[in-house]
Amino acid sequence: MAEGETESPGPKKCGPYISSVTSRSVNLMIRGVVLFFIGVFLALVLNLLQIQRNVTLFPPDVIASIFSSAWWVPPCCGTASAVIGLLYPCIDRHLGEPHKFKREWSSVMRCVAVFVGINHASAKVDFDNNIQLSLTLAALSIGLWWTFDRSRSGFGLGVGIAFLATLVTQLLVYNGVYQYTSPDFLYVRSWLPCIFFAGGITMGNIGRQLAMYECKVIAEKSHQE
Repeated sequence: MAEGETESPGPKKCGPYISSVTSRSVNLMIRGVVLFFIGVFLALVLNLLQIQRNVTLFPPDVIASIFSSAWWVPPCCGTASAVIGLLYPCIDRHLGEPHKFKREWSSVMRCVAVFVGINHASAKVDFDNNIQLSLTLAALSIGLWWTFDRSRSGFGLGVGIAFLATLVTQLLVYNGVYQYTSPDFLYVRSWLPCIFFAGGITMGNIGRQLAMYECKVIAEKSHQE
């Protein structure tokens, strides 16, 4: 074929780049909304278990839903879930350590089921003392991390989330917003950090899976363009 007949590719348009940036922003917002509603749902269900077993007590005038939960609990948990779920993949990118261990939705669903089981055990299973219950839940929470995460960043964020969430809960109980029956760790139960740790790992796994799905969609769009 003659050299003059070959067609040289024209300059690449900037449209796909702008589209990619826009889609990332939209996907970030969508991920945040999905994580928020997942957190709200889990808060309603798990808080119901705690209240039915009289583990947590709210003043009668703040109970305002069919799930017998204070109105502010679900949105607070939803917001925290969105922040945690978006933070985990962000930390992975900054550390340059993409999390690839058990990256499929079936594993994420099993992680959620184990987390619900740990919370259920804290409310339903009777132990001789709180120390035995706390040690058992701590072992289960670390087992959840080892089974579904195994990343140093995940463990560190889980510990940080457990510390901050327990501190905030201590302040809420201290100011009389609600209370725990039989507190043995200042104003709360000693096993509460284990629940927060397991919850952080669970929402982190969901956030990572949603972020991986977003990357696949963007990669497919870029390939098509």
